[in-house]
Amino acid sequence: MIHNDVLRRLRFALSLDDDATISIFKLVNYEMEKPYLHSIMKKEQEQGFVPCRDKILSLFLDGLIVKQRGKQEGREPAVLKAGEILTNNEILRKIRIAMTYKDEDIIGLLQSVGFRLSKGELSALFRNKEHRNYKECGDQLVRNLLKGMVKKLRPDSEKSKQNNVWGKPH
Repeated sequence: MIHNDVLRRLRFALSLDDDATISIFKLVNYEMEKPYLHSIMKKEQEQGFVPCRDKILSLFLDGLIVKQRGKQEGREPAVLKAGEILTNNEILRKIRIAMTYKDEDIIGLLQSVGFRLSKGELSALFRNKEHRNYKECGDQLVRNLLKGMVKKLRPDSEKSKQNNVWGKPH
């Protein structure tokens, strides 16, 4: 799953406009410019699309943690260095921290969109990479978690889709 999709779906789920998104970046001392934000919000086939770098998504997720949970005293978020990759496991972990989700919350969000995951499978995703029971998080799990978040946080969006089955404006 490309980072642009993660950022776009999170913004939608949390009902964040441009100004709110830019303010989240400011919480981690990053000056996001509106034109750049618009270019990373575009879909791949749209003109002006720019891929969202790992560092940008990581900064957004760290800013979201600060916004939702407050800043930790004496501790700055670790900024990804050039060449470092933000994995799906880290994306999942940062969303979990920001939204203060417990295992049951994540499993419930996934079940709400028809994705089954056991508590054991979930805990394997949060283990250290070196641990023998570590499991890599796939795109499908992140996609379904974001879909579950939209379903829970924006139930109005699901109703508007259902009312618009025939492609007619509602």
